[in-house]
Amino acid sequence: MRCLSLLLSLCAALPLAAASSAPSSVKPGVRTTITFEGAIPQNSNEQYKMRLSDPDDPRIYDLSRESFEILVPKGYKESEPYGLFIWISAGNKPSINPEWEKVLADQKLIFIGAVNSGNNRETCDRIRLAVDANHHLRQLYKVDPDRVYVSGHSGGSRVASMVGVAYADMFTGAACFMGANFFRHTQGKDGTMYEMRYFPHPEIARIAQQQNRFALITGDKDSNLDNTRAVYEQGFQGEGFKGAKLFVIPTQGHSAPDAKWLKKVIEFLDTGK
Repeated sequence: MRCLSLLLSLCAALPLAAASSAPSSVKPGVRTTITFEGAIPQNSNEQYKMRLSDPDDPRIYDLSRESFEILVPKGYKESEPYGLFIWISAGNKPSINPEWEKVLADQKLIFIGAVNSGNNRETCDRIRLAVDANHHLRQLYKVDPDRVYVSGHSGGSRVASMVGVAYADMFTGAACFMGANFFRHTQGKDGTMYEMRYFPHPEIARIAQQQNRFALITGDKDSNLDNTRAVYEQGFQGEGFKGAKLFVIPTQGHSAPDAKWLKKVIEFLDTGK
Protein backbone atom coordinates (compact mmCIF):
# COMPACT_ATOMS: atom_id res chain seq x y z
CA MET A 1 0.00 0.00 0.00
CA ARG A 2 2.87 2.39 0.70
CA CYS A 3 4.18 1.96 -2.85
CA LEU A 4 0.69 2.44 -4.27
CA SER A 5 0.20 5.63 -2.25
CA LEU A 6 3.56 6.87 -3.47
CA LEU A 7 2.72 6.24 -7.10
CA LEU A 8 -0.60 8.02 -6.71
CA SER A 9 1.15 11.04 -5.20
CA LEU A 10 3.64 11.13 -8.03
CA CYS A 11 0.91 10.92 -10.65
CA ALA A 12 -0.98 13.82 -9.04
CA ALA A 13 1.11 16.31 -11.01
CA LEU A 14 1.47 19.82 -9.67
CA PRO A 15 0.11 22.51 -12.00
CA LEU A 16 2.63 23.97 -14.44
CA ALA A 17 0.85 27.29 -14.86
CA ALA A 18 -0.94 29.57 -12.46
CA ALA A 19 -4.38 28.37 -11.41
CA SER A 20 -5.27 31.91 -10.34
CA SER A 21 -3.79 35.40 -10.50
CA ALA A 22 -0.85 36.42 -8.36
CA PRO A 23 -1.99 38.20 -5.17
CA SER A 24 -2.34 41.95 -5.62
CA SER A 25 -0.45 42.56 -2.37
CA VAL A 26 2.74 41.17 -3.91
CA LYS A 27 4.51 43.79 -6.02
CA PRO A 28 7.36 42.60 -8.28
CA GLY A 29 10.68 43.86 -7.00
CA VAL A 30 9.41 44.39 -3.43
CA ARG A 31 9.93 41.85 -0.64
CA THR A 32 6.49 41.11 0.77
CA THR A 33 5.00 39.00 3.57
CA ILE A 34 2.53 36.41 2.34
CA THR A 35 0.39 33.69 3.91
CA PHE A 36 -1.21 30.51 2.58
CA GLU A 37 -4.19 28.37 3.55
CA GLY A 38 -5.20 24.80 2.95
CA ALA A 39 -3.64 21.43 3.70
CA ILE A 40 -1.92 19.54 0.90
CA PRO A 41 -1.52 15.74 0.56
CA GLN A 42 2.27 15.97 0.43
CA ASN A 43 2.29 17.32 3.99
CA SER A 44 0.04 14.69 5.52
CA ASN A 45 1.44 12.62 8.39
CA GLU A 46 1.34 9.55 6.16
CA GLN A 47 3.36 11.23 3.43
CA TYR A 48 5.91 12.66 5.85
CA LYS A 49 6.51 9.31 7.51
CA MET A 50 6.75 7.55 4.16
CA ARG A 51 9.16 10.05 2.62
CA LEU A 52 11.48 10.27 5.65
CA SER A 53 10.98 6.65 6.85
CA ASP A 54 9.93 8.05 10.21
CA PRO A 55 7.71 5.73 12.31
CA ASP A 56 6.33 8.59 14.41
CA ASP A 57 3.76 11.22 13.51
CA PRO A 58 5.32 14.67 13.12
CA ARG A 59 4.22 17.39 15.49
CA ILE A 60 0.98 19.29 14.76
CA TYR A 61 1.46 21.75 11.93
CA ASP A 62 -0.94 24.61 11.17
CA LEU A 63 -0.13 26.48 7.95
CA SER A 64 -2.61 29.26 8.76
CA ARG A 65 -0.33 30.38 11.58
CA GLU A 66 2.76 30.62 9.36
CA SER A 67 4.04 33.42 7.14
CA PHE A 68 6.56 33.70 4.32
CA GLU A 69 8.60 36.43 2.69
CA ILE A 70 8.46 36.47 -1.10
CA LEU A 71 10.40 38.44 -3.70
CA VAL A 72 9.15 38.28 -7.27
CA PRO A 73 11.61 39.69 -9.86
CA LYS A 74 10.76 43.22 -10.94
CA GLY A 75 10.46 42.20 -14.58
CA TYR A 76 8.09 39.31 -13.90
CA LYS A 77 5.58 38.64 -16.67
CA GLU A 78 2.58 36.39 -16.16
CA SER A 79 2.97 35.01 -19.67
CA GLU A 80 6.46 33.63 -18.96
CA PRO A 81 7.32 30.71 -16.61
CA TYR A 82 9.69 31.52 -13.75
CA GLY A 83 11.63 29.22 -11.48
CA LEU A 84 11.36 28.99 -7.69
CA PHE A 85 14.18 29.49 -5.17
CA ILE A 86 12.82 28.22 -1.86
CA TRP A 87 15.04 29.26 1.04
CA ILE A 88 15.40 27.55 4.43
CA SER A 89 17.15 29.97 6.74
CA ALA A 90 19.40 29.17 9.68
CA GLY A 91 17.81 32.10 11.51
CA ASN A 92 14.24 33.14 12.12
CA LYS A 93 14.22 35.63 9.24
CA PRO A 94 14.61 34.36 5.65
CA SER A 95 17.54 36.69 5.02
CA ILE A 96 19.95 36.47 2.09
CA ASN A 97 22.79 38.64 0.83
CA PRO A 98 21.13 41.65 -0.87
CA GLU A 99 23.42 41.09 -3.86
CA TRP A 100 21.81 37.68 -4.31
CA GLU A 101 18.47 39.33 -5.04
CA LYS A 102 19.74 40.76 -8.32
CA VAL A 103 21.12 37.37 -9.36
CA LEU A 104 17.78 35.70 -8.64
CA ALA A 105 15.97 38.38 -10.63
CA ASP A 106 18.37 38.05 -13.56
CA GLN A 107 17.94 34.28 -13.48
CA LYS A 108 14.13 34.62 -13.38
CA LEU A 109 13.73 32.92 -10.01
CA ILE A 110 11.02 33.79 -7.49
CA PHE A 111 12.45 33.82 -3.95
CA ILE A 112 10.43 32.64 -0.96
CA GLY A 113 11.41 31.76 2.59
CA ALA A 114 9.37 30.95 5.66
CA VAL A 115 9.50 33.21 8.70
CA ASN A 116 10.38 31.46 11.96
CA SER A 117 11.95 28.49 10.21
CA GLY A 118 15.43 28.71 11.73
CA ASN A 119 17.61 26.18 13.51
CA ASN A 120 15.52 26.44 16.68
CA ARG A 121 12.48 25.05 14.80
CA GLU A 122 11.70 21.34 14.52
CA THR A 123 13.06 19.80 11.33
CA CYS A 124 9.66 18.40 10.39
CA ASP A 125 8.19 21.93 10.42
CA ARG A 126 11.01 23.38 8.32
CA ILE A 127 10.55 20.63 5.74
CA ARG A 128 6.78 21.10 5.52
CA LEU A 129 7.10 24.89 5.24
CA ALA A 130 9.35 24.47 2.18
CA VAL A 131 6.95 21.93 0.66
CA ASP A 132 3.98 24.22 1.24
CA ALA A 133 5.81 27.17 -0.34
CA ASN A 134 6.48 25.02 -3.41
CA HIS A 135 2.91 23.84 -3.80
CA HIS A 136 1.11 27.12 -3.12
CA LEU A 137 3.33 29.26 -5.35
CA ARG A 138 2.50 26.95 -8.24
CA GLN A 139 -1.13 27.92 -7.74
CA LEU A 140 -0.33 31.64 -7.97
CA TYR A 141 2.40 31.91 -10.59
CA LYS A 142 3.36 30.33 -13.87
CA VAL A 143 6.22 28.13 -12.69
CA ASP A 144 8.83 26.34 -14.78
CA PRO A 145 8.64 22.78 -13.35
CA ASP A 146 12.27 22.13 -14.34
CA ARG A 147 13.54 24.98 -12.15
CA VAL A 148 12.16 24.40 -8.67
CA TYR A 149 15.10 24.67 -6.27
CA VAL A 150 15.40 24.37 -2.50
CA SER A 151 18.31 26.05 -0.75
CA GLY A 152 19.61 27.21 2.59
CA HIS A 153 22.67 28.10 4.63
CA SER A 154 24.31 26.11 7.45
CA GLY A 155 21.55 24.35 9.43
CA GLY A 156 18.99 25.44 6.85
CA SER A 157 21.18 23.94 4.16
CA ARG A 158 21.20 20.60 5.97
CA VAL A 159 17.40 20.56 5.87
CA ALA A 160 17.44 21.61 2.20
CA SER A 161 19.69 18.65 1.38
CA MET A 162 17.10 16.34 2.91
CA VAL A 163 14.17 17.98 1.14
CA GLY A 164 15.99 17.75 -2.20
CA VAL A 165 16.14 13.96 -1.89
CA ALA A 166 13.01 13.04 0.08
CA TYR A 167 10.80 15.30 -2.09
CA ALA A 168 12.62 14.81 -5.39
CA ASP A 169 9.29 14.54 -7.21
CA MET A 170 8.49 18.13 -6.18
CA PHE A 171 11.92 19.79 -6.41
CA THR A 172 14.41 19.53 -9.26
CA GLY A 173 17.52 20.68 -7.44
CA ALA A 174 19.10 21.73 -4.16
CA ALA A 175 21.75 24.37 -3.45
CA CYS A 176 23.33 23.53 -0.11
CA PHE A 177 25.51 26.32 1.27
CA MET A 178 27.90 25.27 4.05
CA GLY A 179 25.96 22.26 5.30
CA ALA A 180 24.62 18.91 4.05
CA ASN A 181 23.08 15.76 5.49
CA PHE A 182 22.90 12.32 3.92
CA PHE A 183 21.14 9.00 4.40
CA ARG A 184 24.34 6.98 4.87
CA HIS A 185 27.11 7.28 7.45
CA THR A 186 30.15 9.11 6.11
CA GLN A 187 33.61 9.60 7.56
CA GLY A 188 35.88 12.62 7.52
CA LYS A 189 39.58 12.63 6.75
CA ASP A 190 40.40 12.83 10.45
CA GLY A 191 38.19 9.85 11.22
CA THR A 192 35.17 11.84 12.40
CA MET A 193 31.95 9.94 11.76
CA TYR A 194 29.02 11.84 10.33
CA GLU A 195 25.88 9.87 11.05
CA MET A 196 22.98 9.43 8.67
CA ARG A 197 20.24 11.95 9.44
CA TYR A 198 17.25 10.48 7.61
CA PHE A 199 16.28 7.67 5.27
CA PRO A 200 14.25 8.60 2.17
CA HIS A 201 11.81 6.30 0.44
CA PRO A 202 13.91 4.34 -2.11
CA GLU A 203 11.60 5.09 -5.05
CA ILE A 204 11.82 8.83 -4.47
CA ALA A 205 15.56 8.71 -3.79
CA ARG A 206 15.94 7.02 -7.18
CA ILE A 207 14.38 10.07 -8.83
CA ALA A 208 16.92 12.27 -7.05
CA GLN A 209 19.78 10.00 -8.12
CA GLN A 210 18.79 9.88 -11.76
CA GLN A 211 17.20 13.24 -12.54
CA ASN A 212 17.93 16.03 -10.05
CA ARG A 213 20.86 18.36 -9.40
CA PHE A 214 22.62 18.86 -6.06
CA ALA A 215 25.15 21.63 -5.53
CA LEU A 216 27.15 21.29 -2.30
CA ILE A 217 28.93 24.55 -1.58
CA THR A 218 31.66 24.99 1.02
CA GLY A 219 34.88 26.95 1.48
CA ASP A 220 38.44 26.00 2.30
CA LYS A 221 38.00 27.85 5.61
CA ASP A 222 34.47 26.60 6.29
CA SER A 223 34.04 24.70 9.57
CA ASN A 224 31.83 22.24 7.65
CA LEU A 225 34.36 21.60 4.86
CA ASP A 226 35.31 18.09 5.99
CA ASN A 227 31.69 17.12 6.61
CA THR A 228 30.51 18.49 3.25
CA ARG A 229 33.32 16.83 1.33
CA ALA A 230 32.61 13.47 3.00
CA VAL A 231 28.88 13.76 2.23
CA TYR A 232 29.66 14.60 -1.39
CA GLU A 233 32.30 11.91 -2.01
CA GLN A 234 30.96 9.02 0.07
CA GLY A 235 27.31 10.01 -0.02
CA PHE A 236 26.19 11.59 -3.27
CA GLN A 237 29.00 10.17 -5.42
CA GLY A 238 29.09 6.87 -3.56
CA GLU A 239 25.35 6.35 -4.05
CA GLY A 240 25.50 7.18 -7.75
CA PHE A 241 23.83 10.58 -7.87
CA LYS A 242 24.35 11.67 -11.47
CA GLY A 243 23.80 15.38 -10.91
CA ALA A 244 25.90 16.24 -7.84
CA LYS A 245 28.74 18.76 -7.78
CA LEU A 246 31.03 20.06 -5.02
CA PHE A 247 32.00 23.74 -4.97
CA VAL A 248 34.98 24.60 -2.73
CA ILE A 249 35.41 28.38 -2.63
CA PRO A 250 38.94 29.68 -1.94
CA THR A 251 39.34 31.61 1.36
CA GLN A 252 35.61 31.22 2.08
CA GLY A 253 34.55 30.65 5.67
CA HIS A 254 31.18 29.54 7.03
CA SER A 255 29.30 32.61 5.80
CA ALA A 256 27.26 32.68 2.60
CA PRO A 257 29.45 33.47 -0.46
CA ASP A 258 29.37 36.39 -2.88
CA ALA A 259 26.68 36.67 -5.53
CA LYS A 260 28.99 35.44 -8.30
CA TRP A 261 29.01 32.01 -6.64
CA LEU A 262 25.25 31.94 -6.42
CA LYS A 263 25.15 32.57 -10.16
CA LYS A 264 27.56 29.68 -10.80
CA VAL A 265 25.47 27.39 -8.64
CA ILE A 266 22.23 28.32 -10.43
CA GLU A 267 23.88 27.81 -13.81
CA PHE A 268 24.87 24.32 -12.67
CA LEU A 269 21.36 23.52 -11.41
CA ASP A 270 19.93 24.73 -14.72
CA THR A 271 21.99 22.11 -16.60
CA GLY A 272 19.35 19.62 -15.50
CA LYS A 273 16.59 21.31 -17.52
